Amino acid sequence: MKIIKTTYSIFIFFLFITVSVLGQVKDIDSLKMELLKHKEIDSTRVNLLNKIAFSYRRKDLSKTLDYLKESDSITNIINFQKGKARSFYVRGVAELMQSNYNEAIQHLESAIQIYLDINYMNDIGVCYMALGIVYYYQGYNEKTLINYIKAQQIDEKWGIKKNIITNTYNIGTVYVAMGKYKEGLINYNETLKLYRENNDKKAEGNVLNSIANVYKDLGNYPSALENYQKSLSIYEKINDSIGIARAYSGLGNILRSQSRDDEALEYFKKALSIQEIKKNKKNIAKVKISIGNLYKYKKDYDSAIKLFEEALTIGRQIKAENDIADYLNNLGNIHFKIKNYTAAFTYFTESKNINQKIKNKKSLSYSYLGLADCYVQQQKYNRALVNVLKSKEISDELGLLNYQKSAEQLLSKIYRNTGQYSKALSSHEQFKILHDSLYNIENIQKMAELEYEFKYQKALDSASIRELQLTKTVTATNKDLVKTQRNYLWAIIGVLLISMLLGSIIFYQKLKNAKARTQNITTEQKLLRSQMTPHFIFNSLSVLQGMILNKEDKKSISYLSKFSKLMRITLENSRDKLVLLSQELLAIENYLALQNLENEAYQYSVLVDENINTEAFEIPPMLIQPFVENAIEHAFINQKKNRKINIHLSFTGDKLICTISDNGVGCNYENGNKRKDKKSLATTITSERLKILSKDLKMEGFVMVEDRQVYGEQGTIVTLQIPHKII
Repeated sequence: MKIIKTTYSIFIFFLFITVSVLGQVKDIDSLKMELLKHKEIDSTRVNLLNKIAFSYRRKDLSKTLDYLKESDSITNIINFQKGKARSFYVRGVAELMQSNYNEAIQHLESAIQIYLDINYMNDIGVCYMALGIVYYYQGYNEKTLINYIKAQQIDEKWGIKKNIITNTYNIGTVYVAMGKYKEGLINYNETLKLYRENNDKKAEGNVLNSIANVYKDLGNYPSALENYQKSLSIYEKINDSIGIARAYSGLGNILRSQSRDDEALEYFKKALSIQEIKKNKKNIAKVKISIGNLYKYKKDYDSAIKLFEEALTIGRQIKAENDIADYLNNLGNIHFKIKNYTAAFTYFTESKNINQKIKNKKSLSYSYLGLADCYVQQQKYNRALVNVLKSKEISDELGLLNYQKSAEQLLSKIYRNTGQYSKALSSHEQFKILHDSLYNIENIQKMAELEYEFKYQKALDSASIRELQLTKTVTATNKDLVKTQRNYLWAIIGVLLISMLLGSIIFYQKLKNAKARTQNITTEQKLLRSQMTPHFIFNSLSVLQGMILNKEDKKSISYLSKFSKLMRITLENSRDKLVLLSQELLAIENYLALQNLENEAYQYSVLVDENINTEAFEIPPMLIQPFVENAIEHAFINQKKNRKINIHLSFTGDKLICTISDNGVGCNYENGNKRKDKKSLATTITSERLKILSKDLKMEGFVMVEDRQVYGEQGTIVTLQIPHKII
């Protein structure tokens, strides 16, 4: 039985970098600096600890666990359930990367349960996705599919585009593992289109490699080779070593199928070297299987068995049942070749039982073929026939040409030995047809060359015809040139006029764009000046000077720390077009605390609705603070007590709304040189800026200032609809 064993090397951990909320992290050193500065035992410190732990998930599991330990300690003290759930999620991902599947499942399910208890749905999608990957690596395809579909439904509800694309790819991967190649290719091609639109080269390479694997299994080697080469080209350009290793493995398998063993072995050795450096047990085992198959075809059976057994040991260590079943089939096949039929039967039987349990149809078809071969050797032709027909049924359903070919070859042998010569001849003829369709590579290449030559010749013929037509046109034109000179002159004048008009339009458009950019820059400068006014800075430094002179050391140090942090955040945020909502709120809280530190002149609150994940929203910086400053400076004229400033953020119907309210004199208050119709500087600048931001982000933004008197209340309320981006 000559069956080419295909192994998948589908690497899908990139989703943890591109889609996870926790994946959106800064450099580890930067996070450590923030943690060092932030000593308070609060939710901010928990989030920092979880982010640092996540950053170490690939590099150092012990450090990941150390940071999570402190995170868990704080969440228990302050009862921060969201932080506790994230801690479980990070722990689950870290265990998954170490192939500790049971521990990973336990932690991820704990994270999901907490999120459900507090009704926080934003991060549940990535938890289900991670849980699906764990089950995929264990070979439980149905459980994998269930979790991927749950993740897809949640992410579609919240509109998390990156997660949706990744889930589409992952669902395709499960379909392929279940033998549903048509559905798998549909998902892969849909994902490939989306990644190309987003210019995500790494993800594009991963999908091309997966498509190549499917074509290889289906026996379409030219298409498989083409996609492997495309993926390798992308991986080399972006210097992705894991991707390069996977492409090397795929190319090695194609070359092996063409009996180019030495070239194939070089590719396999390069792939194994990379995987051993990365210490990825699952991928190491798969490459060893590929090399073992190569040795098997070279009849170096001892070397092949050694590699197969090493791969099986790894598979059992990481409890990857899909892989275990495949490796058992490989061992069964090679023991059959060396006529150790008892051992072969044992391996095939164990593989069959696992495949029936996890519903891996492709591998099950292989197991049935192996058992049928063993029964033929024992001359138990009836049992052999039952098994080979089961294999053929599956291979026909899945379109596996390799297995169909082997089944027909074995059927011919069974029918011949049982005296059914007509059926034996029919099966033998079908075997030859399938064999030719699989291995007649030279004819395929020749057809491709002929097609290319045909297209090239057709292009040449077309060019010759166009040249002849052009010659005739020129000849006719020369004859009538004297009569048509005036028409040509007018045509030239018309072309010149049109060119001048187009040039004017282009110049005007460029001038308009330049003015728009200048206006944008001016608005940003005005905003920065309005946020950090010289008056505020001078007053802050004066207060600090007074504290120092009065020898209020602790108070002055606290004041200076908050002032410097506010200055740093303000300057950092002013450089970026969009910043995390959490960063903007941190700046607001620092500003309020700084203004209130000296004499606690007013009460303030910053309230964020539960359905808003401040780490997942990006907003334009410095929109809120100017209105807070207005309230502090102008709202409480002649009001010494019971001063209140409240900030509230809500998210409803894809609209991010921020309200800043106070209980002061109200915006209709008239005093001295103030006029009722005079707009504040903050309102004017912010309105200008929101017009620009609304166009850039394709999302409506506005500011509205109202006197609370119209609601029967005292004070002013500012309503901001903030253009935003969900990451």
